[in-house]
Amino acid sequence: MPSICSVKLVAGVSSLTSINRNFLYIILLFAAFALSTSAIFVKLSDAPSTIIAGYRMLFSALILLPFLLLKKANWHELKKLSKKQWLLGVLSGVFLAAHYTLWFESLRFTSVASSTVLVTLQPLFAFIGGYFLFGEKLTRRSFFGGLLAIAGSVIIGWQDFQVSGTSFFGDVLALIAAGVITGYFLLGQSLRKELSLVPYAIIGYGSSAFFLLGYSMLYGFSLTGYASDNWVWFIGLALISTILGQTIFNWLLKWLNTSTISMSIVGEPVGTCILAYFILGQGITLQQGIGIFVILVGILIFLTKK
Repeated sequence: MPSICSVKLVAGVSSLTSINRNFLYIILLFAAFALSTSAIFVKLSDAPSTIIAGYRMLFSALILLPFLLLKKANWHELKKLSKKQWLLGVLSGVFLAAHYTLWFESLRFTSVASSTVLVTLQPLFAFIGGYFLFGEKLTRRSFFGGLLAIAGSVIIGWQDFQVSGTSFFGDVLALIAAGVITGYFLLGQSLRKELSLVPYAIIGYGSSAFFLLGYSMLYGFSLTGYASDNWVWFIGLALISTILGQTIFNWLLKWLNTSTISMSIVGEPVGTCILAYFILGQGITLQQGIGIFVILVGILIFLTKK
Protein backbone atom coordinates (compact mmCIF):
# COMPACT_ATOMS: atom_id res chain seq x y z
CA MET A 1 0.00 0.00 0.00
CA PRO A 2 1.68 3.28 -1.05
CA SER A 3 2.11 6.12 1.43
CA ILE A 4 -0.20 9.12 1.34
CA CYS A 5 2.40 11.42 -0.14
CA SER A 6 3.10 9.02 -3.00
CA VAL A 7 -0.51 8.70 -4.10
CA LYS A 8 -1.40 10.93 -7.06
CA LEU A 9 -4.99 12.13 -7.11
CA VAL A 10 -6.77 13.66 -10.08
CA ALA A 11 -8.55 16.69 -8.66
CA GLY A 12 -10.78 15.31 -6.04
CA VAL A 13 -11.56 11.87 -4.72
CA SER A 14 -9.00 9.48 -3.27
CA SER A 15 -10.91 6.24 -2.79
CA LEU A 16 -14.63 5.79 -3.22
CA THR A 17 -15.02 2.03 -3.19
CA SER A 18 -17.59 2.00 -0.41
CA ILE A 19 -19.18 5.46 -0.60
CA ASN A 20 -20.89 6.95 -3.63
CA ARG A 21 -19.18 10.09 -4.92
CA ASN A 22 -22.43 11.97 -5.55
CA PHE A 23 -23.55 11.28 -1.98
CA LEU A 24 -20.27 12.73 -0.72
CA TYR A 25 -20.78 15.83 -2.83
CA ILE A 26 -24.29 16.36 -1.43
CA ILE A 27 -22.89 16.13 2.11
CA LEU A 28 -20.08 18.47 1.09
CA LEU A 29 -22.47 21.16 -0.12
CA PHE A 30 -24.62 20.79 3.00
CA ALA A 31 -21.54 21.35 5.15
CA ALA A 32 -20.59 24.41 3.09
CA PHE A 33 -24.01 25.95 3.72
CA ALA A 34 -23.77 25.18 7.46
CA LEU A 35 -20.35 26.85 7.51
CA SER A 36 -21.81 29.93 5.80
CA THR A 37 -23.58 30.79 9.06
CA SER A 38 -20.23 31.58 10.71
CA ALA A 39 -19.95 35.20 9.60
CA ILE A 40 -23.58 35.84 10.60
CA PHE A 41 -23.06 34.59 14.16
CA VAL A 42 -19.85 36.60 14.48
CA LYS A 43 -21.56 39.78 13.28
CA LEU A 44 -24.38 39.25 15.81
CA SER A 45 -21.95 38.90 18.73
CA ASP A 46 -20.24 41.87 20.37
CA ALA A 47 -17.62 39.79 22.20
CA PRO A 48 -13.90 40.02 21.28
CA SER A 49 -12.85 37.91 18.29
CA THR A 50 -10.64 35.50 20.23
CA ILE A 51 -13.37 34.96 22.83
CA ILE A 52 -15.90 34.11 20.11
CA ALA A 53 -13.49 31.71 18.44
CA GLY A 54 -12.35 30.21 21.75
CA TYR A 55 -15.83 29.35 22.94
CA ARG A 56 -16.75 28.11 19.49
CA MET A 57 -13.93 25.56 19.70
CA LEU A 58 -14.53 24.74 23.38
CA PHE A 59 -18.23 24.05 22.93
CA SER A 60 -17.51 22.03 19.78
CA ALA A 61 -15.06 19.82 21.68
CA LEU A 62 -17.55 19.39 24.54
CA ILE A 63 -20.31 18.37 22.11
CA LEU A 64 -18.03 15.65 20.70
CA LEU A 65 -16.67 14.52 24.08
CA PRO A 66 -19.49 11.99 24.84
CA PHE A 67 -18.75 10.27 21.51
CA LEU A 68 -15.15 9.87 22.64
CA LEU A 69 -15.96 8.61 26.12
CA LEU A 70 -18.84 6.32 25.20
CA LYS A 71 -17.14 4.59 22.28
CA LYS A 72 -14.23 2.50 23.49
CA ALA A 73 -12.61 2.33 20.05
CA ASN A 74 -12.25 6.13 19.96
CA TRP A 75 -10.85 6.23 23.49
CA HIS A 76 -8.34 3.45 22.83
CA GLU A 77 -7.28 5.10 19.59
CA LEU A 78 -6.62 8.35 21.40
CA LYS A 79 -4.46 6.59 24.01
CA LYS A 80 -2.38 4.85 21.34
CA LEU A 81 -1.46 7.97 19.39
CA SER A 82 2.22 8.48 18.68
CA LYS A 83 4.08 11.62 19.69
CA LYS A 84 4.14 12.68 16.03
CA GLN A 85 0.36 12.28 15.72
CA TRP A 86 -0.19 14.29 18.89
CA LEU A 87 2.17 17.00 17.64
CA LEU A 88 0.46 17.25 14.26
CA GLY A 89 -2.98 17.19 15.89
CA VAL A 90 -2.07 20.04 18.24
CA LEU A 91 -0.45 21.91 15.35
CA SER A 92 -3.71 21.66 13.42
CA GLY A 93 -5.39 23.25 16.45
CA VAL A 94 -2.88 26.12 16.32
CA PHE A 95 -3.64 26.64 12.64
CA LEU A 96 -7.37 26.63 13.38
CA ALA A 97 -6.92 29.10 16.25
CA ALA A 98 -4.92 31.46 14.04
CA HIS A 99 -7.49 31.17 11.24
CA TYR A 100 -10.47 32.05 13.40
CA THR A 101 -8.66 34.90 15.15
CA LEU A 102 -7.61 36.48 11.87
CA TRP A 103 -10.94 35.93 10.14
CA PHE A 104 -13.18 37.05 13.02
CA GLU A 105 -11.00 40.12 13.52
CA SER A 106 -11.30 40.93 9.81
CA LEU A 107 -15.07 41.15 10.24
CA ARG A 108 -14.51 44.14 12.56
CA PHE A 109 -12.97 46.12 9.70
CA THR A 110 -14.73 44.97 6.54
CA SER A 111 -18.11 43.65 5.42
CA VAL A 112 -19.41 40.10 5.80
CA ALA A 113 -19.35 39.63 2.02
CA SER A 114 -15.81 40.92 1.50
CA SER A 115 -14.31 38.97 4.40
CA THR A 116 -16.05 35.73 3.46
CA VAL A 117 -15.05 36.09 -0.18
CA LEU A 118 -11.35 36.50 0.64
CA VAL A 119 -11.36 33.63 3.12
CA THR A 120 -12.85 31.39 0.45
CA LEU A 121 -9.96 32.08 -1.92
CA GLN A 122 -8.25 29.22 -0.10
CA PRO A 123 -8.44 26.87 -3.14
CA LEU A 124 -5.53 28.84 -4.60
CA PHE A 125 -3.44 27.77 -1.61
CA ALA A 126 -4.95 24.27 -1.64
CA PHE A 127 -4.10 23.65 -5.31
CA ILE A 128 -0.46 24.55 -4.65
CA GLY A 129 -0.19 22.68 -1.34
CA GLY A 130 -1.97 19.60 -2.68
CA TYR A 131 0.37 19.43 -5.67
CA PHE A 132 3.62 19.70 -3.71
CA LEU A 133 2.61 17.65 -0.65
CA PHE A 134 0.37 14.94 -2.13
CA GLY A 135 1.11 15.01 -5.86
CA GLU A 136 -2.47 15.99 -6.67
CA LYS A 137 -3.08 17.09 -10.24
CA LEU A 138 -6.03 19.06 -11.56
CA THR A 139 -7.62 18.35 -14.92
CA ARG A 140 -8.09 21.35 -17.20
CA ARG A 141 -11.84 21.21 -16.57
CA SER A 142 -11.33 21.21 -12.80
CA PHE A 143 -8.84 24.07 -12.99
CA PHE A 144 -11.23 26.12 -15.13
CA GLY A 145 -14.14 25.43 -12.77
CA GLY A 146 -12.02 26.41 -9.79
CA LEU A 147 -10.90 29.69 -11.33
CA LEU A 148 -14.47 30.46 -12.42
CA ALA A 149 -15.81 29.94 -8.89
CA ILE A 150 -13.03 32.10 -7.45
CA ALA A 151 -13.85 34.78 -10.04
CA GLY A 152 -17.43 34.71 -8.80
CA SER A 153 -16.20 35.36 -5.25
CA VAL A 154 -14.18 38.33 -6.48
CA ILE A 155 -17.23 39.71 -8.31
CA ILE A 156 -19.27 39.58 -5.09
CA GLY A 157 -16.76 41.51 -3.00
CA TRP A 158 -14.97 43.64 -5.59
CA GLN A 159 -16.72 46.92 -4.85
CA ASP A 160 -16.15 46.56 -1.12
CA PHE A 161 -12.42 45.98 -1.58
CA GLN A 162 -12.02 49.64 -2.52
CA VAL A 163 -14.05 51.24 0.26
CA SER A 164 -11.34 52.52 2.62
CA GLY A 165 -8.01 51.85 4.25
CA THR A 166 -9.77 50.29 7.22
CA SER A 167 -11.67 47.92 4.97
CA PHE A 168 -8.44 47.03 3.16
CA PHE A 169 -6.83 46.03 6.49
CA GLY A 170 -9.75 43.69 7.18
CA ASP A 171 -9.40 42.25 3.67
CA VAL A 172 -5.70 41.50 4.27
CA LEU A 173 -6.50 39.71 7.54
CA ALA A 174 -9.13 37.60 5.75
CA LEU A 175 -6.68 36.66 2.98
CA ILE A 176 -4.07 35.51 5.51
CA ALA A 177 -6.79 33.52 7.26
CA ALA A 178 -7.45 31.74 3.95
CA GLY A 179 -3.85 30.56 3.76
CA VAL A 180 -3.84 29.41 7.37
CA ILE A 181 -7.04 27.33 7.11
CA THR A 182 -5.61 25.63 4.03
CA GLY A 183 -2.69 24.52 6.19
CA TYR A 184 -5.21 23.10 8.66
CA PHE A 185 -6.97 21.07 5.98
CA LEU A 186 -3.70 19.81 4.49
CA LEU A 187 -2.67 18.53 7.92
CA GLY A 188 -6.11 16.99 8.30
CA GLN A 189 -5.87 15.30 4.91
CA SER A 190 -2.79 13.46 6.19
CA LEU A 191 -4.00 12.74 9.73
CA ARG A 192 -7.49 11.58 8.77
CA LYS A 193 -5.98 8.65 6.88
CA GLU A 194 -4.68 7.44 10.25
CA LEU A 195 -7.19 8.76 12.82
CA SER A 196 -10.93 8.41 13.29
CA LEU A 197 -13.03 11.57 13.12
CA VAL A 198 -13.80 12.08 16.81
CA PRO A 199 -10.25 11.72 18.22
CA TYR A 200 -8.89 13.91 15.43
CA ALA A 201 -11.54 16.61 15.89
CA ILE A 202 -11.28 16.72 19.69
CA ILE A 203 -7.49 17.12 19.60
CA GLY A 204 -7.77 19.93 17.07
CA TYR A 205 -10.75 21.71 18.64
CA GLY A 206 -9.50 21.24 22.20
CA SER A 207 -6.01 22.56 21.52
CA SER A 208 -7.47 25.41 19.48
CA ALA A 209 -9.77 26.39 22.36
CA PHE A 210 -6.81 26.25 24.78
CA PHE A 211 -4.71 28.60 22.68
CA LEU A 212 -7.57 30.98 21.88
CA LEU A 213 -8.87 31.36 25.42
CA GLY A 214 -5.33 31.47 26.84
CA TYR A 215 -4.44 34.23 24.40
CA SER A 216 -7.64 36.07 25.31
CA MET A 217 -6.71 36.09 28.99
CA LEU A 218 -3.16 37.26 28.25
CA TYR A 219 -4.67 40.02 26.12
CA GLY A 220 -6.82 41.09 29.08
CA PHE A 221 -10.21 39.85 27.89
CA SER A 222 -12.62 38.43 30.47
CA LEU A 223 -13.94 34.90 29.93
CA THR A 224 -17.31 35.83 31.47
CA GLY A 225 -19.67 38.77 31.75
CA TYR A 226 -21.01 38.81 28.21
CA ALA A 227 -24.68 39.41 27.40
CA SER A 228 -26.82 36.27 27.31
CA ASP A 229 -27.42 36.45 23.56
CA ASN A 230 -23.66 36.09 22.97
CA TRP A 231 -23.76 32.60 24.48
CA VAL A 232 -26.51 31.70 22.02
CA TRP A 233 -24.25 32.81 19.16
CA PHE A 234 -21.31 30.85 20.63
CA ILE A 235 -23.40 27.68 20.78
CA GLY A 236 -24.75 28.34 17.28
CA LEU A 237 -21.19 28.62 15.98
CA ALA A 238 -20.28 25.35 17.68
CA LEU A 239 -23.34 23.31 16.77
CA ILE A 240 -24.18 24.60 13.27
CA SER A 241 -21.03 26.17 11.83
CA THR A 242 -18.54 23.73 13.36
CA ILE A 243 -20.24 20.38 14.03
CA LEU A 244 -22.46 20.46 10.92
CA GLY A 245 -19.89 22.34 8.83
CA GLN A 246 -16.24 22.07 9.87
CA THR A 247 -16.54 18.59 11.39
CA ILE A 248 -18.27 17.18 8.32
CA PHE A 249 -15.39 18.55 6.25
CA ASN A 250 -13.00 16.71 8.58
CA TRP A 251 -15.01 13.52 8.08
CA LEU A 252 -14.91 13.94 4.30
CA LEU A 253 -11.12 14.35 4.32
CA LYS A 254 -10.90 10.57 4.54
CA TRP A 255 -12.22 10.36 0.96
CA LEU A 256 -11.91 13.83 -0.57
CA ASN A 257 -8.79 15.93 -0.84
CA THR A 258 -8.18 19.47 0.41
CA SER A 259 -8.67 21.00 -3.05
CA THR A 260 -12.19 19.58 -3.31
CA ILE A 261 -13.09 20.61 0.24
CA SER A 262 -11.76 24.10 -0.43
CA MET A 263 -13.73 24.38 -3.65
CA SER A 264 -16.98 23.70 -1.81
CA ILE A 265 -16.09 26.44 0.67
CA VAL A 266 -15.93 28.89 -2.23
CA GLY A 267 -19.71 28.49 -2.20
CA GLU A 268 -19.84 29.86 1.34
CA PRO A 269 -20.44 33.47 0.20
CA VAL A 270 -23.61 32.28 -1.53
CA GLY A 271 -25.12 31.08 1.73
CA THR A 272 -23.69 34.01 3.67
CA CYS A 273 -25.15 36.62 1.29
CA ILE A 274 -28.57 34.96 1.47
CA LEU A 275 -28.47 34.72 5.27
CA ALA A 276 -27.17 38.29 5.59
CA TYR A 277 -30.15 39.44 3.54
CA PHE A 278 -32.73 37.77 5.79
CA ILE A 279 -30.99 38.14 9.16
CA LEU A 280 -28.84 41.30 8.94
CA GLY A 281 -30.94 43.17 6.39
CA GLN A 282 -28.00 43.49 3.98
CA GLY A 283 -29.32 43.65 0.42
CA ILE A 284 -28.11 41.50 -2.46
CA THR A 285 -26.99 43.71 -5.34
CA LEU A 286 -27.03 42.81 -9.02
CA GLN A 287 -23.26 42.45 -8.85
CA GLN A 288 -23.51 39.98 -5.97
CA GLY A 289 -26.25 38.09 -7.80
CA ILE A 290 -24.00 37.69 -10.84
CA GLY A 291 -21.16 36.57 -8.57
CA ILE A 292 -23.36 33.97 -6.90
CA PHE A 293 -24.36 32.57 -10.29
CA VAL A 294 -20.73 32.39 -11.46
CA ILE A 295 -19.67 30.64 -8.24
CA LEU A 296 -22.36 27.98 -8.57
CA VAL A 297 -21.48 27.32 -12.22
CA GLY A 298 -17.77 27.07 -11.35
CA ILE A 299 -18.37 24.61 -8.50
CA LEU A 300 -20.67 22.54 -10.73
CA ILE A 301 -17.95 22.34 -13.39
CA PHE A 302 -15.33 21.39 -10.81
CA LEU A 303 -17.41 18.69 -9.12
CA THR A 304 -18.57 17.16 -12.41
CA LYS A 305 -15.06 16.82 -13.79
CA LYS A 306 -14.32 13.87 -16.07
